[in-house]
Amino acid sequence: MSYPVGFEMDYVKRRSRLSTFFRWLLVIPHLLFACVYGIAGYVALVVAWFALLITGRWPGGLYQFIGGFLRYITRLSAYMYLGVDRYPPFSGGDDPSYPVRVEIAPPLARYSRLKVLFRGFHAILAYVIRYALGIVISFVTLISWFVIVITGRQPETLQDALAFSLRYTTRADALMLLITETYPPLS
Repeated sequence: MSYPVGFEMDYVKRRSRLSTFFRWLLVIPHLLFACVYGIAGYVALVVAWFALLITGRWPGGLYQFIGGFLRYITRLSAYMYLGVDRYPPFSGGDDPSYPVRVEIAPPLARYSRLKVLFRGFHAILAYVIRYALGIVISFVTLISWFVIVITGRQPETLQDALAFSLRYTTRADALMLLITETYPPLS
């Protein structure tokens, strides 16, 4: 893994028409859980920001918690945006059997305090690109919904566009969540 945050999404050609049709209803319990997890993640991120700013190091448990939050949100996004059919688990733990996998490297020995202090400014370009890819994700999801409901198949080109966009957004989120200080590559 060349970048500290890896992303893989399995391609499955045959898709469930029924779960695709009702996807936004099926995702409601996860959205409620994500709100609670997000509040806890935000508090943990603020604590980690101060710890990184003062010591230049991640507190071990917080790094795992924030990494788990990133994994969970990525799985939820892949499910919600029709990247996968399998219902995501309600956890941020590493699950190699799930069709969306996010690998997170261990924390660095030292982080740049200056980059931590100015992370919001440091990550502006990544978030502009992330915003543009969010528009791509919306269009791909809309087209995929119609194609899957009508044919029961996901075209590989749509899946590739979604995987590319989700890969970058996951890595941009990792940058904002202080998991990495390195800009996400577009490849």
